[in-house]
Amino acid sequence: MRAKGFVVRAKGLVLRSIDNSIYSAAVSAARVIREVRRRQGLTQQQLARRAGTSQPVISAYEHGRRDPGYAMLRKLVEAAGERLRVDAVPPGPDLPPPADAEEHARRLLDVLSLADAVPRRRPPDPVLHAPLLVSR
Repeated sequence: MRAKGFVVRAKGLVLRSIDNSIYSAAVSAARVIREVRRRQGLTQQQLARRAGTSQPVISAYEHGRRDPGYAMLRKLVEAAGERLRVDAVPPGPDLPPPADAEEHARRLLDVLSLADAVPRRRPPDPVLHAPLLVSR
């Protein structure tokens, strides 16, 4: 039996099983721990024993009262018999592509109008470098 793993994306963890089917759109570390444990048929006590921690700690993680670091999250997932995998992805575009040339032109004009509205910086005043005169 092949162990399943996850892709975890920062800011609202995105899980994906190794076979690339999306497990869930946005989940927390608490949900990862709880669902991995349940999928493997383990109690909190059994997972705690396998991971070398206590049942109250597992409960705190699963209820979101504590956040495990990456190393602990990985340790818990592996103790349950699965594999954790982190995948960094570039952010997607904020806007969908323009529907037509008119919308593209409208967006371009908006950007140019904003650029014109930004005040220009004055160049700094030149600094004169002169020898220091000391009177005696």
